[in-house]
Amino acid sequence: MADFNKILEPGDYQNNKVNVVIEIPTGSNHKIEWDRENACFMLDRIEPIAFAKPCNYGFIPQTLDEDGDELDVLMITDQPLTTGIWMKARVLGVMKFVDDGEVDDKIICVPEDDRNNGDHYQMLEDLPERLIEQIEFHFNHYKDLKKPGTTKVIEFAGVGAAKEVIEAAIARWKDR
Repeated sequence: MADFNKILEPGDYQNNKVNVVIEIPTGSNHKIEWDRENACFMLDRIEPIAFAKPCNYGFIPQTLDEDGDELDVLMITDQPLTTGIWMKARVLGVMKFVDDGEVDDKIICVPEDDRNNGDHYQMLEDLPERLIEQIEFHFNHYKDLKKPGTTKVIEFAGVGAAKEVIEAAIARWKDR
């Protein structure tokens, strides 16, 4: 397996395009994480099935969020994606999020070329409201059985806010 942080750059985020590596497919309750030290994926834990992911989950290479991990991505597709693939994605916005007191924002993306829906999703407001509600509910409650009250969705914000988060995460990667 390739080290995604060595072979991929973050992408052209100023033009709403990023590279995304998929860790967890939609519907999975497996908490699969990129192990930066060993350059491979690892199964960190199995969550209760009630807390399966409402969308694909991944990261932008060569970034670091304030929690010390690569910057997370919520990748919206009609079908689950496979762990370990990478893709070019269009940035729609950001979910500002706090996990156990740490900032752990999630960039919201769709495939850059989605011919299935005619590239309909161009901004956050184009996503179904019900999907945003499901994502918010999931992230506000997915740790409730183990650590209730430790996660909080602060807000959903558009592309401008997402670019600021990505820019800061790239700077942290370069300064490490």
